[in-house]
Amino acid sequence: MSKIVGIGACVMDTLVSVPHYPNEDTKLRAESSKPAGGGPVATGLVAAAKLGCDTEYIGILSDDAGGRFLKDDFKKYGVGTDNITVKSGYRSFTSVIWLSAETSSRTCVFDKGDLPPLELKEKQIQSVKSAELLMVDGNEMDAAVEAARIARENGVRVLYDCGGLYDGVERLLALTDIMIPSEEFAIGHTGASSAEEAAKKLYEMYKPAVVVVTQGKKGGLLYQGDAVIYYPIYPAKVVDSNGSGDVFHGAFAAAVVKGFDYKKCCHFSSAVSAIKCTGVGARESVPDFETVKNYLKENDYEL
Repeated sequence: MSKIVGIGACVMDTLVSVPHYPNEDTKLRAESSKPAGGGPVATGLVAAAKLGCDTEYIGILSDDAGGRFLKDDFKKYGVGTDNITVKSGYRSFTSVIWLSAETSSRTCVFDKGDLPPLELKEKQIQSVKSAELLMVDGNEMDAAVEAARIARENGVRVLYDCGGLYDGVERLLALTDIMIPSEEFAIGHTGASSAEEAAKKLYEMYKPAVVVVTQGKKGGLLYQGDAVIYYPIYPAKVVDSNGSGDVFHGAFAAAVVKGFDYKKCCHFSSAVSAIKCTGVGARESVPDFETVKNYLKENDYEL
């Protein structure tokens, strides 16, 4: 059984590198184009696997070209696929992502496809019960809430990658141990005027073990009921920022399973995310554990 299991979005991305974003109704020659696996939890699981953890995806994929690519991509990176249900006649979740060399930013257009919602089977439930940590991202909400409840009842920690303000999100927040929202989510959900205030409100409202607010180029902060602690962004020559948040969450899950305290988890995850941004492709650019350890040491931080 895997130590980290995940339920959430799994997306077939097409990454298109461009020198700059084009004006409307014009043509622009791309520098390159390539397929890649995406989705918050799905990419997080790959990141954790590349960092040395046993991981597994629980979900539904289509048998179309996108679904076949995504399942093969999991296998390539060592993510377990035994709890994936494959459905015929459906359209995969896909996206096209433009990566601008001029601004080092990304723009995404996505199609969620038409796959039916995940309904947990007994084998999938057993995988949740036997794991050490469950990752969720707010997609497949009903199944994620059910799995989170099962996890909590069986002493399995729940890490929630809070990115989208989905309907019913408070149901999942109430079952979360490790809450990692973006600053936008934290402020949007709480109505707070700052990330610090939002972290405190989320902690008071839902009683997780920790709230970690990610703030992009500013790094971020964590709150466990006492002082707010800040963590930095680590230096990197950014080539592709797409998926950096997903990688941060996967690295955090790996760090938790490895036994790091939450402050070390933040530094570790920030470093993994920084290194990932130096290559194209959220998954293929994730480093191994020793690379991260050496990178942190070079930047005056010891694990």
